[in-house]
Amino acid sequence: MLNLRTCAAKLRPLTASQTVKTIFQHRPAAPRTFQQFRCYSAPVAAEPFLSGTSSNYVEEMYYAWLENPKSVHKAFMVWMNLTSTKFSTCPQPHSSVEMNRLFHSGKSSVGWRFEEFLHRKWSSEKRFGLEGCEVLIPALKTIIDKSSEKGVDYVIMGMPHRGRLNVLANVIRKELEQIFCQFDSKLEAADEGSGDVKYHLGMYHRRINRVTDRNITLSLVANPSHLEAADPVVQGKTKAEQFYCGDTEGKKVMSILLHGDAAFAGQGIVYETFHLSDLPSYTTHGTVHVVVNNQIGFTTDPRMARSSPYPTDVARVVNAPIFHVNADDPEAVVYVCNVAAEWRSTFHKDVVVDLVCYRRNGHNEMDEPMFTQPLMYKQIRKQKPVLQKYAELLISQGVVNQPEYEEEIAKYDKICEEAHARSKDEKILHIKHWLDSPWPGFFTLDGQPRSMTCPSTGLNEEDLTHIGQVASSVPVEDFTIHGGLSRILKTRGEMVKNRTVDWALAEYMAFGSLLKEGIHIRLSGQDVERGTFSHRHHVLHDQNVDKRTCIPMNHLWPNQAPYTVCNSSLSEYGVLGFELGFAMASPNALVLWEAQFGDFHNTAQCIIDQFICPGQAKWVRQNGIVLLLPHGMEGMGPEHSSARPERFLQMCNDDPDVFPKLDDFDVRQLYECNWIVVNCSTPANFFHVLRRQILLPFRKPLIIFTPKSLLRHPEARSSFDDMLPGTHFLRVIPESGPAAHNPEQVKRVLFCTGKVYYDLTRERKARQMEADVAITRVEQLSPFPFDLLLREAEKYPAAELVWCQEEHKNQGYYDYVKPRLRTTINRAKPVWYAGREPAAAPATGNKKTHLTELQRLLDTAFNLDAFKDLA
Repeated sequence: MLNLRTCAAKLRPLTASQTVKTIFQHRPAAPRTFQQFRCYSAPVAAEPFLSGTSSNYVEEMYYAWLENPKSVHKAFMVWMNLTSTKFSTCPQPHSSVEMNRLFHSGKSSVGWRFEEFLHRKWSSEKRFGLEGCEVLIPALKTIIDKSSEKGVDYVIMGMPHRGRLNVLANVIRKELEQIFCQFDSKLEAADEGSGDVKYHLGMYHRRINRVTDRNITLSLVANPSHLEAADPVVQGKTKAEQFYCGDTEGKKVMSILLHGDAAFAGQGIVYETFHLSDLPSYTTHGTVHVVVNNQIGFTTDPRMARSSPYPTDVARVVNAPIFHVNADDPEAVVYVCNVAAEWRSTFHKDVVVDLVCYRRNGHNEMDEPMFTQPLMYKQIRKQKPVLQKYAELLISQGVVNQPEYEEEIAKYDKICEEAHARSKDEKILHIKHWLDSPWPGFFTLDGQPRSMTCPSTGLNEEDLTHIGQVASSVPVEDFTIHGGLSRILKTRGEMVKNRTVDWALAEYMAFGSLLKEGIHIRLSGQDVERGTFSHRHHVLHDQNVDKRTCIPMNHLWPNQAPYTVCNSSLSEYGVLGFELGFAMASPNALVLWEAQFGDFHNTAQCIIDQFICPGQAKWVRQNGIVLLLPHGMEGMGPEHSSARPERFLQMCNDDPDVFPKLDDFDVRQLYECNWIVVNCSTPANFFHVLRRQILLPFRKPLIIFTPKSLLRHPEARSSFDDMLPGTHFLRVIPESGPAAHNPEQVKRVLFCTGKVYYDLTRERKARQMEADVAITRVEQLSPFPFDLLLREAEKYPAAELVWCQEEHKNQGYYDYVKPRLRTTINRAKPVWYAGREPAAAPATGNKKTHLTELQRLLDTAFNLDAFKDLA
């Protein structure tokens, strides 16, 4: 099974004279064809992915280059031309000096001995060991060493659980005692939140690279069990680090992604991430991918797990070189990893190393693999560990002797034993010691916010006017814009003169003011440059010159921070993960992802469920990413109506049955929540919540349900007066009309959020019930504004309390709001419901039905006798 050809012999191109000779001696005259290698009825030994009889991708590229140099990717062609006269047909074997250096460097021994040590001490613990692919450790060290030699000083890594502890110990250099103490079930958790299992944790470490004698920073990003989910997160963090240090070519910061064979072939996020690799606003200028090819996925054979000959074939979509190498040949692995690192350094493109290996144990140490792969595991039981095989080779060749081998083993064993002894002194488990993205200087030394206050989010009128004028003009000469856009900009200019803003202008002013304060802003998503609803227009296009664009936001101030707005590929999972990673790098940036329609976020549900919602609880990692999710029942059908607010609210961590007793209530509540959920009804409040996201002394994810029809609604306007110094985000907007002036006479209070407010006010006015019905808007849904709603409820002592929403009863906000509102009033009254009936789909696809449902909920909301029989 392990008698696989390495591709090392194929990496050395032939000289010109050898090329012609070899072509005619060994290849048929007919054109080369690519055969289908799948053969389900063949015995296992005949399967090409086990026997190694099929040619690899690099070889295919090489032959294609020989036949027609223009038929392959230009980067590969340049590399072949540069190297074709430098090497002989086969790689030169390592000299005895190099072999001795490889052995004594510890690269070949620490991986195996680490797993051996863990097995001896904790034989019944899950650790997802690396046995069968211990060569991964020297492989990673080689990539990092070579990259460091080429100028890289920051490497960001992502990987699944298998081998993670080994990588943390022997590549990242996490203190061994910190790893060993994780196996102690008696350790108390010192950090708030849930924490996570040891083989999901990340790490950040800066150290000296022993080979290059240069500083290098290594970051291993924490990940969930969802394989490959961390891929776009790593890429986003890498892009951010490159951006902040001005590394426009990826020469200083790079990423390494580790994969399993089954996941690499099976998870669609791999494909999504590859397709970001060469996009201008998403490229990280090349990633080294290392596949730990165990030739099995949990219990599933490769021939049942993929349709392609190789698990790495997905990388062909970007013409990445793919190097298949026998993981039981350390010298070949080191050679290939050097080539991969050089490729990435030279061409700044992705490259894949496929370590063809095996898995000595089951899926975990407690799993029995003989149930499903009996013959395979009989062969595996006979295999000597790679270190033992390599040591025997070196001893037989006289490179090292037996005492030297035993001394090397004893040396590392002693290090592990001493660390194990020290680990027994650990009494408390600190997850914050495993932080993968620290923010130096943002928090106090013990990781706490520097204050528990938030300043006013208002702006002076001069700044508002200046931003509005830029937003309504073209700051570049001889630039021809579309006639329709000219009318839009003219309308903006008139609003500025009248001291009012609509939704797009409020967003412009929030962004522009933060840019003046040195806050980088990155807005990403499908069609965000123009806006799905043609309201934003942050990128102007010259109508006469192809590809000539202008971003007025970058022409606001002389020394402003840069503004990045970029249309993404048609991906939610990959792009949201990327932006989450970008937001991890710095707290002093506003990173926003906008869904084309709110319900499209569900194809990125993994990122939301595993990273954004519980990220701080699991990994003590704050993140200030903003999700803009267009939402509203407007007769557009089931797929373009609901951003599924009920799902976000269900995952909020506040207790519905407890009225919080807090000092600095509003800010302290924000600090203790896992994320913030808002549905603004005014442009001014949207402006304030965006600015508050940066002015808070900590970072929390912000979920904003943004409007569609309100973007152009004539009543959805705000005055400059609502945005001046001293103003701030309003968690609740109380009634301000006739009902508020005579509260004792009010018969009903309607609580609502978002767009439905405008439907309610229109209906109330038509029925002339302004004095009978008060309407209170809940702008911040989570954390729930208990304190302000208590004030509202007490203000109207004789009134019924009704929650009104346009969503269906089993969706929307009702199930979240009702128990909290009942807690607010100490369960003194019932909280009634006015809205659509329960339904399976988010909305109807029939316009007439939509309008009928809307009128029915309005009738219920304003029928003062609607709940008499239910009381």
